[in-house]
Amino acid sequence: MNAAIDLDHADEPSTSTARPMLMASGVEKIYPNGTHALQRLNLNIERGEIVSLLGPSGCGKSTLLKMFADLEQPSAGQIRWNGKRDMQSQCRMAMVFQEATLMPWATVADNVRLPLDLRGIVKKQSSDKVSQALQSVGLGGFEKSYPRELSGGMQMRVSLARALVTEPNLLLMDEPFGALDEFTRHKLDSDIRSLWAERDLTVVFVTHSIYEAVFLSSRVIVMEARPSRVVADVQIEAPELRDEAFRTSEGFIKQCAQLSQLLEQASGHGAHHD
Repeated sequence: MNAAIDLDHADEPSTSTARPMLMASGVEKIYPNGTHALQRLNLNIERGEIVSLLGPSGCGKSTLLKMFADLEQPSAGQIRWNGKRDMQSQCRMAMVFQEATLMPWATVADNVRLPLDLRGIVKKQSSDKVSQALQSVGLGGFEKSYPRELSGGMQMRVSLARALVTEPNLLLMDEPFGALDEFTRHKLDSDIRSLWAERDLTVVFVTHSIYEAVFLSSRVIVMEARPSRVVADVQIEAPELRDEAFRTSEGFIKQCAQLSQLLEQASGHGAHHD
């Protein structure tokens, strides 16, 4: 893994001839209160990648993710999906947030069914999709349970099933496992990689955990302190199949250490450029 911070060139777009699934070009975000979250940020994400966004707290990772979800608009610059400005016509997107955000009065099945209900798909037609989504996250048989009866990890699995029920090809995840214990987090990280492979997903994953980023990702994007740009784009060198043994391997430990150094450097850069 060779990466170094270069504030002049690290955030230049990829020169790949294929149209990326996601492209941020010269993106800026300035909020009405004057907060300058993103500055001249460029980033391409190719189809089929798992890309983690890593950076100091408040550096704009979630803001960029919301732009990819078309929930936030840039103050300047452009977001494109498959080279086009219309996200809805170019990809099937689903998002998983930091909290499971389940309806406490509804069963697990009804929580997962919600996106299909919003699309006007009748229950008879959606039942198989709901069951398949729950099976895929290891919750088959919990259809009639209520959120209060589930652990935090199981609630997050319901949230993930709710995202998968729409059969997306783009999955955006905003630090979904940060509040979970380490064992549960490791298991869910492994499950995400399995789902990514099985479903041909493109995944963008916001995390504060270097270890999670190395385990999950094909690439890790290091963002500097606010106002943020991309300052390192790191290709993770790892086997396609990553198990618990990988977490203790020399390669894993080395890449975590190098990312830690890059993150430390990035944390000090934000206030120093024009």
